[in-house]
This record gives sequence, C-alpha cells and structure tokens, in this order.
Amino acid sequence: MLSDADRAFLTKYTGKAPGNDALWFEALTHGSTGEKRTYERLEFLGDRVLGLAIAEWLHDVSPDDEGRLSQRLNALVSRNTCAAMAREMGLGPHIRLGKQARDDGGQESDNILGDVVEALIGACFVESGWEAARSMVRSLWADAMEGKAGKRKHPKSALQEWAAGNKRRMPEYQLVERTGPDHALRFTVEVTVHGVGAVQATSSSKQDAETLAAEEFMEKYA
Repeated sequence: MLSDADRAFLTKYTGKAPGNDALWFEALTHGSTGEKRTYERLEFLGDRVLGLAIAEWLHDVSPDDEGRLSQRLNALVSRNTCAAMAREMGLGPHIRLGKQARDDGGQESDNILGDVVEALIGACFVESGWEAARSMVRSLWADAMEGKAGKRKHPKSALQEWAAGNKRRMPEYQLVERTGPDHALRFTVEVTVHGVGAVQATSSSKQDAETLAAEEFMEKYA
C-alpha cells in the first residue's frame, strides 16, 4: 500500500522502516479520498502524544515558571508550528488527497499539514510505543526547542508565538474573498488577534495570503 518513496520518507523521520503499512497509509490519508480510514483518529492520539512529549522536554530543560512553560508549550504544539515542521520534512507530496482537495491546495494547507504530522506521531506511538514517539518528536522539534540563531521563523509561527508571549488569543484567519478564473485565482485573507487588530492580504493561494497577512500584522503591531 505504501510506495517506496513513502517508506523511505517514514523511515527517515521515525527512525525505522514502517511495519504496519495499513497504519501508516491511514496516517497519510485525507477524508477527501473517500477512504473509510483516514488520519483523524491518529491525529487525535498524536496531538496528545506531542503535547506530553514537549511538556516533559520543557520540564527537563527549562527553569521557567508554569505560566511561561505553558506559553512555550502552546507555541511549540500549535497548528502553525506543526505545519512548519511538515514543510521542513517535505511531507506534502506524501499526503493522499482527493482531486478537489489537491486542486484547492491541500498539500499546502496548515490544517492538513499540521494534522498529518500529528497523525504520524500517533502512528509511531501505536506501532512502536512511547519511547519511539518521544524520540521522533525530539528529533523533529530540536531546532524549534533550541530556537537556533539565524533560523527565521515562518511568519505564522512568529505571530503565534508573539500572541502567546503577550497573553493574547491565538490568531484567527478568515477567507474574505476568492476571485478570478480557475487558472488565476486570487485569495484575500484576514488575520485577527482579538484586542489588537486585523490585517488583510491577497495572493494567488490561500496559504500565501495567510503568510503575507501574518507578516504584515507583525510589521504593524508587534
């Protein structure tokens, strides 16, 4: 069921060759395919495994108080951070999407990318247990945890961390307008942080518009 490329990808990021193809196939499958088993249940599990792995890691390495630890945890396990991780991994081409979801840019959707990363963590936990899943998380999140100098944050991740650090609600993105013919679509997105402000941006993809809006929000308000 898994392609050779899928198997090589999973081996690289989980530390061992996948043993249960059906499990990993499920973790990579979006509901738009019409398949009965999709990543949603594994994402539910992986979200909890990721949260525990990061919380344990922060407790081990950081002297911060509970409030600051919570802020860092929220930023590190956010959908934006998970999506940024997926992009670094090159996950998009391995996700199984229906035609409409592909045409709508599903391989670049923060929601889908973030969910599938968590589903892969969940699958690792199911197949190999806590130690393997924790090792996977620590390997993937090493740069994010260390905050290495010179590593520019994705604008959406930067805005997420700014909001958490300033005790604001998480940014909310809304599609305001979709215009143009299918071959030249334009998307206008608005990002809002409650109590701070809102910014709109337009681009040729919804994902790019969200990124531009986050970047402009940071320039205007941060």
